[in-house]
Parts: sequence; C-alpha cells; structure tokens
Amino acid sequence: MTPRAAFDLVVRNADIATAADRFHADIGIVDGRIVALGQGLAAGATEIDAAGRLVTPGGVDGHCHLDQPTGDDTVMADDFASGTVSAACGGTTTVIPFACQQKGQSLRAAVDDYHRRAAGKAVIDYAFHLIVTDPTPEVIQDELPGLIAEGYTSFKIYMTYDALKLNDRQIIDVLATARKHGALTMIHAENIDCIAWLTEALLAQGITAPIGHALSRPMLVEREATHRAISLAELVDTPILVVHVSGAEAIDQIRWAQGKGLAVYAETCPHYLLLTEDMLEDGPRGYQCICSPPPRDEANRQAVWDGLRNGTFQVVSSDHAPFTYAGPGGKLSAGEHPPFDRVPNGTPGLETRLPLLMSEGVLTGRIDIHTFVALSATNAAKLYGLYPQKGSIAIGGDADLVIWDTTTAFTLHNTALHHNVDYTPYEGWAMQAWPAMTLSRGVVVWDGAQASRAHGRGCFLAALAPAAAQPRPPLAARVGAHKVLSNFAFPAAYRP
Repeated sequence: MTPRAAFDLVVRNADIATAADRFHADIGIVDGRIVALGQGLAAGATEIDAAGRLVTPGGVDGHCHLDQPTGDDTVMADDFASGTVSAACGGTTTVIPFACQQKGQSLRAAVDDYHRRAAGKAVIDYAFHLIVTDPTPEVIQDELPGLIAEGYTSFKIYMTYDALKLNDRQIIDVLATARKHGALTMIHAENIDCIAWLTEALLAQGITAPIGHALSRPMLVEREATHRAISLAELVDTPILVVHVSGAEAIDQIRWAQGKGLAVYAETCPHYLLLTEDMLEDGPRGYQCICSPPPRDEANRQAVWDGLRNGTFQVVSSDHAPFTYAGPGGKLSAGEHPPFDRVPNGTPGLETRLPLLMSEGVLTGRIDIHTFVALSATNAAKLYGLYPQKGSIAIGGDADLVIWDTTTAFTLHNTALHHNVDYTPYEGWAMQAWPAMTLSRGVVVWDGAQASRAHGRGCFLAALAPAAAQPRPPLAARVGAHKVLSNFAFPAAYRP
C-alpha cells in the first residue's frame, strides 16, 4: 500500500510576503488550510513549484457590488458566478458584497433574498455587508441585533442618493446600535443637498455631459459629509470606516480625527489612485468613468497615494459596480447621450484591483509589499471579522494564495477580463503584474490561462465581531464630546 502523503498540497519555493514579514518557504496544506511553513517539507499528494516567485495572501475585497437590486431600471451585469470568477482571476479569494435593504422592506428579507442570489454560484468564499436604508424601530431594535449575532457584523449607510440616504438622526440611531452590538459602520460621505442644488444649476445652464458629474460633486461636498460623519461617530463614541475616499480635503478630515485618537478608518479605490476628472470629458470613457465621488485632479490623486504610504488608509477596495456601457440597464439606459445625472454611478474593478495596485504601487516603489498585503487583504479581513481565517499566510488559516508573475509586461484590454461588463476604465493600461495562479482553500481557481467553473464551491462566511468595531477607551487628552459624555448614560436601548 502506498503511504498517504503528508500533505494534500505543497507549494514549494515560495517567496512569501505578508503584511508583516517576508521569507522563503514551502507551504503545506491539508483540507484547505495551511498546516506547515518551512524548508524541505515532506511530499504532498499534489505539488506546485512557485519557482521563487512572490506569493501573497489571496485578496479580500471588502467593497464590491454583485447582483445587487438597484430599485430602478438599471441592472448590475455581474452576479455571484461571473463576479467571483473575475475576482479569482485577479487574485481575490474573498469578496464581501452588499445585501441591500429597499425602503419599506425588512432587513431580514434583504438578507434572505441575497442568499438566494448567491446560492450555488460562487467559486470563492464570500461574506455579506448589510446596507441599511430604512432604520425603522423594528430594524434597530430587533433585526440589526439579530443579524449582527448571526455574522453580519458590518453595514453601510449612505448620506446621498434619494433611495438610500439616511438623515442625521437615523445615522445616530444606526451608529448607536453598532456601538452596542460590536458592528462596524461603513459610510458613503457626500452631501446630498449640495449635490442636488449644483445638479439643478448645471442642467439649467445646459451642462449635461459627463464632466457635469464632477462639477456637481466638488471636494467640499465630500469634505463636509466626511466631517459630519466623523462628528456623529464621535458623539456616539463608535468606530466608522469612511469608504471610497477620493482626495485631499476628505483625507484632511480623516487625519484630523485619527490625530485626536478617534477610531476612524478609511478606504480608497484604484480609480482614485489612477483616474483623473479630465477623463470625464473623453467621449464614451466619460460615461464609463462616472462614479461617486468622482475622480479628482492630479494633486488629489497624489494625496491618495500619500495616504496609502502614511497609514491614513487601511483598505483599498474595488467598489466594483458592474454596469455595462452599451448593454441593457447600463450607462446608456437613459439614451445614447444621457444627462450626467441619469447615468448609473460606478466602474468595474474587481479583477483589476490587485494587479493595478501591484503594478502601479509595489513595482513603482510607491508602496512596499507589506503595505500592499495589508491594504489588499489583511486589514479588510481584520476590519470585517474574517481574520485570521482570511488575509494572511499563517498556520491554521485558509490556504488562499496568489502566485505572482511580475516579469511580463503587457497591455490591459477588456477582452482579457472575465467580468460581464463591456469595458474597463483601464483599457490600454501598461501593466507589469498579474496572478500566475490563484488558490482558494488550496484549490486552483485560476491557473494563468483558465478560470475555475466550479460554481458553488465558494462558502458563505459568518463574520466575527471585529476588534476594530469596539469603542476605544477615552484618552485623557480628548476634549469635546468625549468630555461631555464621560458621565453620560446612553439610552437603555443602546447600552452594551
């Protein structure tokens, strides 16, 4: 009888990089988990020779939209099948999309619907954020606490979009619930009334082209809402994560809060690192690059890169919003030349997130490899309650790995991507990095040429209560609301 191999799989000769360390080792895997790291490991039933290439943890994309109901005539082109295949081909092995509550709908119904949409489709693992749009007493007192206990420990709220926005009092109620039950609140920070006023003025002047989108959302719109979100979180004394931050003025608000010792985390996206607002004046690409907040100018682009280096940002997510350009329910659903306010917001980026950050960040020297791993995998896993199962290369964690090819220059074309969107905003981009292989729990889901079609092998992940969501003990140096609240008794409904 042939003796059983010590490991199901050994990845040999790996140049391993985590958020903290870099070392050469073999990786021993049993039942989809890493069980050994070392030199000269015993044989595996299957072996992969990394040949000295860089190996990083599989990416964790903590902000992407898949098969999400929009409530209007627009339709997202990627579901859990195409979206997770696309993610795997770009080195992402865990996605966290959104179960979105429609106004008038229960939050529980939104979660149940989203599980039905995901069932049997994903090729990689996934968790859910919640989107709270209608925080009724029942949602606040019953549904949210119950769902948090079941592993939905993060949720997103909006300060803009008529169908999604909450007013300040509603935001306070949601934040207080998050504080009591140990959940993390993500906030889309833009001032809806400023946007509406500017949009009306621009349209009245006949400005309908995509550049009007940027003009209707100047930096101050994001700056004011970011400051207000921080202030509300400070009042309640609960952590928040400000999502898709686009430029210097919002960054200044976040750094101010972090400097005060407040638990304010920040996320940005590749489109704020690489795209600029002048692209909104470029024919079809203008419609393709409409997203909120909009891309900014070169100085703001540099400010975002600076924020990656100095630690202002904890996460780089894709904010993948897969609306087609010419397809049904996409960017041109309101006509061949729709006014900017009738174009669905968002750009695709689930597959390109990691390769762009590796090519434009690590290989250019803008960030180091450890910052890359932290921003693309480890920090998101920690913030959203998936660590240490996800986000690192460590004994006991899932064998989610990316083996990189960083030696082959190529030009990016949408035809090479695996999403269901008919464009990429990075068409023609010069690239220097792409995953040569992606493993999800020890299974190859991208081999550099072919993607896995094992739909349904991806598992739903019930998230833990993240440590980052716990209120910080007040510091003696803090002033303002913390001083006032030091002896404040929270209403009974919001006490931990």
